[in-house]
Amino acid sequence: MEPPVPLVTEEMVELYRELSGHPVLSTASLGPDVTTQYGGKYCSLSTEWLQRDLARAENIRFCRQYLIFHDGASITYSGPTGTCSEIKGELLSQESPSRALKAVLRKVSSKEKKEKQFLEVWDQSRKVKSIDLTALDKHGSIYDDDEFGCLAWSHSETHLLYVAEKKRPKAESFFQRKELRVSDEDMEQPKKEDEPLKGEQFVYHEDWGEMLSTRSVPVLCVLDIEGSSISVLEGIPDHLSPGQAFWCPDDTGVVFVGWWHEPFRLGLRHCTNRRSALFYVDLTGGSCELLSEETKAVWSPRLSPDNCRIVYLENDAMGPHQQCSRLRMYDWYTEETSTVLEVVPRQVWGAFPGIYSMLPGLCWAADSRRIVLDTVQRSQQDVFVVDTVTGATTCLTADAPQGCWSVLTIDQNILVASFSTPSCPPALKVAMLPEAGQEAQVRWVCLQDASPVPNISWGIRTLQPPPEQENPQYAGLDFDAILLRPSEGPAAQKPPLVVMPHGGPHSVFTAGWMLYPAALCRLGFAVLLVNYRGSLGFGQDSVASLPGNVGTQDVRDVQLCVERVLQEEPLDASRVALVGGSHGGFLACHLLGQFPDTYHVCVVRNPVVNIASMVGTTDIPDWCLTETGLPYAPDALPDPAQWTEMLHKSPMRYVDQVRAPVLLLLGEDDRRVPPKQGLEYYRALKARGVPTRLLWYPGNSHALAGIEAEADGFMNIALWLSKHLRC
Repeated sequence: MEPPVPLVTEEMVELYRELSGHPVLSTASLGPDVTTQYGGKYCSLSTEWLQRDLARAENIRFCRQYLIFHDGASITYSGPTGTCSEIKGELLSQESPSRALKAVLRKVSSKEKKEKQFLEVWDQSRKVKSIDLTALDKHGSIYDDDEFGCLAWSHSETHLLYVAEKKRPKAESFFQRKELRVSDEDMEQPKKEDEPLKGEQFVYHEDWGEMLSTRSVPVLCVLDIEGSSISVLEGIPDHLSPGQAFWCPDDTGVVFVGWWHEPFRLGLRHCTNRRSALFYVDLTGGSCELLSEETKAVWSPRLSPDNCRIVYLENDAMGPHQQCSRLRMYDWYTEETSTVLEVVPRQVWGAFPGIYSMLPGLCWAADSRRIVLDTVQRSQQDVFVVDTVTGATTCLTADAPQGCWSVLTIDQNILVASFSTPSCPPALKVAMLPEAGQEAQVRWVCLQDASPVPNISWGIRTLQPPPEQENPQYAGLDFDAILLRPSEGPAAQKPPLVVMPHGGPHSVFTAGWMLYPAALCRLGFAVLLVNYRGSLGFGQDSVASLPGNVGTQDVRDVQLCVERVLQEEPLDASRVALVGGSHGGFLACHLLGQFPDTYHVCVVRNPVVNIASMVGTTDIPDWCLTETGLPYAPDALPDPAQWTEMLHKSPMRYVDQVRAPVLLLLGEDDRRVPPKQGLEYYRALKARGVPTRLLWYPGNSHALAGIEAEADGFMNIALWLSKHLRC
């Protein structure tokens, strides 16, 4: 008989089950306006949500419909219609320009349990077309990721554009026996194009790294809906990998982002610094034309409703993986490119903070002049409207509650957004975008509210490094931290502190809903989320200040924040823990060794512990040199001094000083920070007698985002902290 589960464990399980059940908004789409017999207008809103299903151990998607009544200037009434329904098998979906049709890419398991892909076309009453793409065998799997993927209707609504893996020739062993030819006529037949290639079974095919291991050679494909035929577009240079494509205004060609992949591919996910540009390929002549600068990194192109202008984001190629982006605009008819918004050196309240994430799929206002976007502003996320002609910006959430605002879509000036805070799961908000010059009068209406999670209080604090810790090249930079703490009960008196620095390092914690911090707070821990110098949302100077200073500047920022919070807040300084993943794990391991008297237990997920040993195994070797402060070139090998510098900046340098118990969580399929990094640290700790435990998650990559791994990880983290902090 199995031993009974301790009561405290059962309480943790039920708490996690409750909090993980809160859904988050994924996408939204608006239907056409309908005019009532009384002259009023309304439209439908379809939303997709993601929810963890612990019983099925998977993320499920479901849709919910709403009606929005408006008078063209404001929302007069809104509310849900019907109940939720699960979405199964959908990889991509897109409504046609007239909204009369909808295309759906669906995966289906056949009777032989082989996965097949179908492209379906639906009208308002039924499915009118279902095309078996797998059976047509023109290409490999269709891409449904955010980096390359797209599903775009032609303006005539007769063709669909998408990205798929290039069809790879079949291969077989040198020793595969052939069927005997039965006649001289057979002997004279030419070799078939699809005849397997001998000895090609084990040829290595490069891919695009973390979460894109099945992406190697993307191709642009066009489906003729009426004829159910597929064409793979020609004319794209061999040194480019295309993605994020859409039709040009007259349907005679396609605009796409092309990434250079020579001499070899580097990891692309969360790397907006990869050399790329905007291109146009002519469908009739097959010529390919460069539309943007070829020495930059380009992403997130969006065509205006009047089909005249394309806005896109531009970064410097290489350097930090995430940066503050320029907003650029290409005029289709004058062929001129202008800069709408420049890179912002430093964030200033009341001014535009810069752009740090992709543009919404639909971002243009009805006037084809303004766009709407969300962006990080220090430790919160806000919505802005940008005039692409003048570059003027207005914050649309300046008078709204502080937290994390994300734009889902805008259509005919109806704006749909998600809003959450560290103590409140995502809610659905809508607003009418006012006329130009009156944007500050925007009024948000809640369509789907979310109940705040009880017993969590939170706030944002700003810290200024002391003079001796200033970066002389970027003096005057400050940084933030978000503190969550129990708001009532015995735990609120003097709770233990869990310190969480984020990964990246050029990332950021925003004041939005996060499952782990909320759950830990409900268990009685205060949680400190540190946005050290180098985080996004504070301006490009903050980003640029960190490369070359990892292991010192970021470590000192976190330690300063911890010491300050312990001085100013009623927290238990004898019970302080570290929890971090990726570069957050790098910082946690540094802090354990550099400040062993401060921290009493640690949990790290896929941590960077030795930059020198990581450079040859990761999908982002450029990261290792850039963050160390060294130049990166694909054909350059680090010299002994550079190897020494990488090791010098690594947490492994301080492993002899580590005393606190360490729990490691490693993803077997992690391409970004390969699990050998964690194993290296595990063995070093074991050899030094430090209490250590390692959890190994097959089928999980860098984020450990599998439902089972995420749930098991939380339980083990909570139990490890409780055990070693005597909770």
